[in-house]
Amino acid sequence: MASLPMTLRVYRRLSTALSPLTPMLIRKRLKQNKEDPARTDERRGISVIMRPAGPLVWIHGASVGEVLAAAALIERLRGSGFRILLTSGTVTSADIVARRFPADIIHQYIPYDSPAFVARFLDHWQPDLALFIESDIWPNLVMSAARRRVPMVLINGRMSQRSFPRWQKFSATIGALLGRFDLCLAQSDTDADRFTALGSRNVRVTGNLKLDVSAPPVDSAKLEKLASVTRGRPVIVASSTHPGEEEILLQAHRTLAGFFPGLLTVIVPRHAHRGEAIAAMIAVSGAQVALRSREELPTAVTDIYVADTMGELGLFYRLSPVVFMGGSLVPHGGQNPIEAVKLGASIVHGPHVFNFTDVFAALDAAGGARLAETPEQLVKQLGLMLGDTAARQASIDAAEEVVARLGGALERTLAALEPYLLQMRLEMGTHDA
Repeated sequence: MASLPMTLRVYRRLSTALSPLTPMLIRKRLKQNKEDPARTDERRGISVIMRPAGPLVWIHGASVGEVLAAAALIERLRGSGFRILLTSGTVTSADIVARRFPADIIHQYIPYDSPAFVARFLDHWQPDLALFIESDIWPNLVMSAARRRVPMVLINGRMSQRSFPRWQKFSATIGALLGRFDLCLAQSDTDADRFTALGSRNVRVTGNLKLDVSAPPVDSAKLEKLASVTRGRPVIVASSTHPGEEEILLQAHRTLAGFFPGLLTVIVPRHAHRGEAIAAMIAVSGAQVALRSREELPTAVTDIYVADTMGELGLFYRLSPVVFMGGSLVPHGGQNPIEAVKLGASIVHGPHVFNFTDVFAALDAAGGARLAETPEQLVKQLGLMLGDTAARQASIDAAEEVVARLGGALERTLAALEPYLLQMRLEMGTHDA
């Protein structure tokens, strides 16, 4: 194996030297609610779950978005008889897996990137194929898997316009990691060019798996209950909001309420733990607020409903055809609009959508989403979608057409993976015989 760049050799030594500090790190993260106290051993590569017999496909994604992007792929692989190990790094993603995935999908927290923890993890699970979603690449994990000759494929590969110039400064480092992947399946031509420039080999464009996700599920009883207390009111849903956006949305609500009496704005923060603080800010402003985590429902006088719970976006998207996509009024990069589109939403977003550049560009060009670059434009675009039924329906129709046209990444991804899957099937047949 080619010699490693100095940066990776230093990283390996440092991560080994810092391993004894892991208990301190875990304690800190537990206080921040960033770890599950019952499962901290998984961060050291220790599992209480036995490895299942037969071929095992290991799929890794950083958090909720990546895990959900792979949901349809996981379903297809599971249906073909492969056992699935799904790893991620956040408590919220583990919660989503528990809620929305079949019970036989094994979820584990990804181990901290210490050589000893990674070795323990790989010794236990011995994956036959490793699929890394988007770009969550941990150096020791990748290098150790490559040494064990685990076939590795980067799927739904994305290299943002913000990350690309940063990695260019460390081209030898990222090149040594990307070069260890057998295959890189990129979301777009732009992503493919960036991965190639950084050292990926065998790069193909397969599209964005997030365009093939199913609409999020809903508890029908909860939907009927919420619909019954909001019936007859105009409703806006602000999805996956980030710090700095709630204040802008509150002011937009105040302005719009003068034109749309009874307006209810539902704010769904990207991180549910911020709900209390958001509600406090709204209450101080004098607006009437209700908080879902307290099991409150909006009343006739509620202005803002803070939906600070996990796994209920499907409920709120079904409540209103007007959705503002968060993370876009501040330089976060925007959130995925596909689930909202699949549930019949007209989309409004801010200017910062670099995490989903191609998707929003296609939606905007077709009239399936509307850009609001300023708080004043936000009021204008939301008001248009609330007040003009024909314009709203035209936007919804255009968005659905764009998503249908850009779909197909799942089939292209499966086709690209077929040689690896075929090899695993052959080995499965050999073992059975």
